[in-house]
Amino acid sequence: MSLADDQTEFCEFDSDTSLLDWDIILFKPDIIDYLYRRESTFEGKPCLSDDESFKLRAQSEHWRREIKAAVEHGKLVLIFLSELTPLSIATGKKEFSGTGRNQKVTRIVTSYDNYQSIPLGLKPINSKGKEIKLSAKNSECISSYWHEFSSVSSYKVIVESELTPCLLTKHGDKVVGTISRSKNSNGALLCLPDIDFYPESFFIGEEDEENEGNWTPEAKQFASRMIRAIISMDKSLRSSGELTPEPDWAKDTKYRLNQEKVASQKLLKIEKNLEVVQAEKEAVIDEVKDLGRLRNLLFEKGRPLEYAILDALKIIGFEVSQFDDSESEFDAVFESKEGRLIGEAEGKDNKAINIDKLRQLAMNIHEDLERDEVDKPAKPVLFGNSYRLQSIDERPEPFTTKCISAAGTSSTALVFTPDLFYIAKYLKDKRDARYATKCRKALLTSIGKVNFPDVPQEAVTESEQSKSEKT
Repeated sequence: MSLADDQTEFCEFDSDTSLLDWDIILFKPDIIDYLYRRESTFEGKPCLSDDESFKLRAQSEHWRREIKAAVEHGKLVLIFLSELTPLSIATGKKEFSGTGRNQKVTRIVTSYDNYQSIPLGLKPINSKGKEIKLSAKNSECISSYWHEFSSVSSYKVIVESELTPCLLTKHGDKVVGTISRSKNSNGALLCLPDIDFYPESFFIGEEDEENEGNWTPEAKQFASRMIRAIISMDKSLRSSGELTPEPDWAKDTKYRLNQEKVASQKLLKIEKNLEVVQAEKEAVIDEVKDLGRLRNLLFEKGRPLEYAILDALKIIGFEVSQFDDSESEFDAVFESKEGRLIGEAEGKDNKAINIDKLRQLAMNIHEDLERDEVDKPAKPVLFGNSYRLQSIDERPEPFTTKCISAAGTSSTALVFTPDLFYIAKYLKDKRDARYATKCRKALLTSIGKVNFPDVPQEAVTESEQSKSEKT
């Protein structure tokens, strides 16, 4: 969450930030963005795509490691217990049934939730309320904080673990706040009832257009109070449990237990194994990013769009390059046995593609023809990604009427890059030399907007159904 104070720094849940740079960390297990990007539902819960499942699991593991490391290095971490968000994620496994055209593929999914990002076995259960009291023991360090913020705090979950409680429901003594101290440092992990950090009164409204959305004085006052309270809490925790750093002389091997030496050797072996696994993981992450780059055809512009176009053209079967010398620069030069083409790429945020790039493309064709090794003009192709920030189904005509008319005069092929994505995706997933040839010929023979041949129906269709992972 954000605070209206320059002393604090905000990072997204999807960030790979290390928490070791800070002394006090405020964390909220909020994964609402993943729910917005859900692919489907399973047993009434949101179900994520393979890609989003991988991202969520990786980010949750990242924060588990970072929070644990921060506490072990003497930091104070405050977890604000937001609502439990159950969902289903892909396991990477699939089941096949049937044969031939009747074969069905079923994704195997498993249950997951936002609390997987916290390195404690909290066992949260959704339950809402505001009637909260300090526990009889272990609450001294948060008493001043609770006096300041109890009125704006409310519990969203009840904790069923055996962790040390510091806050309870007024009736029933259910645990809604816990404290966990590190045995090896002065660090501590506190789980506290949730707070709304973004009430409407914290933001300037539309009545002040110039400053709309900025923090109000009330928000800044709240942030100042919060910072004072958690710094006071940090001092209280340190004074009540100060650990003396181990002196160098005490680290001598003669003072080490035999079991400690054995455990250290085990740890060394585990660390080596982790290095191998981490290297494999990073290689797979790079592969996933490279494969996902093709989706830039749907929403990118500039260099990222150009690189995605080059990838797609290679998949279709063209030999592809970018030409750049002291006199000329072409976005794409691509050729096959069917012919040679030169392309220019253009992405527009909220407009159709106009004739501007056609002028540049005509100059490129002329400059290319002047080269000694070129005998005849290349086929001009304009790749356009218009209205790139809108959903594909909601986009108007990608090229202006004037652009289409001019393309007819210059025999230019106009390619809407999302159309290119669909055929490249099909050909990447399945080798189909005959279909690839048809697509190459469509580029070479089209004048005006290119209508690629329909993507063949795949023999194996993936079931929309998902299946719980078997224990």
